Amino acid sequence: MASSGPDPPCSCDCFVSVPPASAIPAVIFAKNSDRPRDEVQEVVFIPAGTHIPGSQLQCTYIEVEQVSKTHAVILSRPSWLWGAEMGANEHGVCIGNEAVWTKEPIGEGEALLGMDLLRLALERSSSAQEAVHVITGLLERYGQGGSCREDPTPFCYHNTFLLADRTEAWVLETAGRLWAAQRIQEGARNISNQLSIGTDISAEHPELQTHARAQGWWGGQSTFDFAQVFSLTQQPVRMEAAKARVRAGQELLQQQQGDITAEVMMGILRNKESGICMDSGGFRTTASMVSILPRDPTQPCVHFLTATPDPSRSVFKPFIFGVGAAQAPQVLSPTFGAQDPARTLPRFQTQVDRRHTLYRGHQVALGLIESEQGRGQQLQQKQRDLEQEGLEAARRLLAGEWTPPPQELGGLFQAFVERESQVYA
Repeated sequence: MASSGPDPPCSCDCFVSVPPASAIPAVIFAKNSDRPRDEVQEVVFIPAGTHIPGSQLQCTYIEVEQVSKTHAVILSRPSWLWGAEMGANEHGVCIGNEAVWTKEPIGEGEALLGMDLLRLALERSSSAQEAVHVITGLLERYGQGGSCREDPTPFCYHNTFLLADRTEAWVLETAGRLWAAQRIQEGARNISNQLSIGTDISAEHPELQTHARAQGWWGGQSTFDFAQVFSLTQQPVRMEAAKARVRAGQELLQQQQGDITAEVMMGILRNKESGICMDSGGFRTTASMVSILPRDPTQPCVHFLTATPDPSRSVFKPFIFGVGAAQAPQVLSPTFGAQDPARTLPRFQTQVDRRHTLYRGHQVALGLIESEQGRGQQLQQKQRDLEQEGLEAARRLLAGEWTPPPQELGGLFQAFVERESQVYA
């Protein structure tokens, strides 16, 4: 039977800053992906594509109908699955997801993972609002379900999403095929493994309130509060723990209101005291992402990705969509074709080594940081220096002080990955 409660630790944290909370005229998005500690996340670039109408697309577990055109995307994803934990597309749309458990039962059948919905929305949307429509439409047609970890014991959950673009953000929270969404046009917002949308609902499933009344969860007399009505009466331990992270995240954002930058977001993602930068109970922050989405459509969006675990000991490297954008081979995991234990039935009966080149080098570096104080400090300084170069390049680019050719911009991520690899060599 599928596990419907988070007995194994499972958590993530997503953040967004919409002007005037940002220090610059840009929306700033951030996410920590907290997953099983040995799970490898790869960073995958997928160019825009055209497809045969009516063709089928294989996602992690099921096929869906493909659309005629898909947008270019950059994804940070657990390397065993099709979808992604977080990512962005060429139009400046960013999405991160979170695990959530509600009163609505979790089905045991395989359907679309929340991570599949995230990738599908990025490939098919040119705004955050359109991404909300894509996810809710796919949810209605295909449902969500299937094990969310590479383990023979199924572990299933429903999903919440934080979606952002150059002008605004949306929070989308689901319970089975039902959902509620909230539009954020200014200020800072964060989500974790909790339903957070109360009475301020911008859009909802047409049967949401009817279903709640039919189940006896809401009498209809009081104002409908999605989180209150659909949250479990007794929260699982992991969801209770997430409340503290939500509050800590809110406080950290509040402290920086009006001054939030990409660097501020990176600092929040590295905060270990709050548990936002996580390492406990077999889970840890396995990858992180921060994006700058300028209001000015003539300026490029800049997406910083780690491709390695523990942001406090990783390098955020800049990626920019452009003519020269291509896959960085050092952050691409090996593939195993039809013999992949995620594809063979029954699934996940064996383990394979999915570590990519940068992950392996980073593992060695972490060992030195922990065992040799002197060399460890030198390594961490090199990491910080490299990251600062990326942040300074982004600052100069957005300030109009640096205008490199498109080919150089598109190859920026690859160049920083290569330099980080040299640090660990």
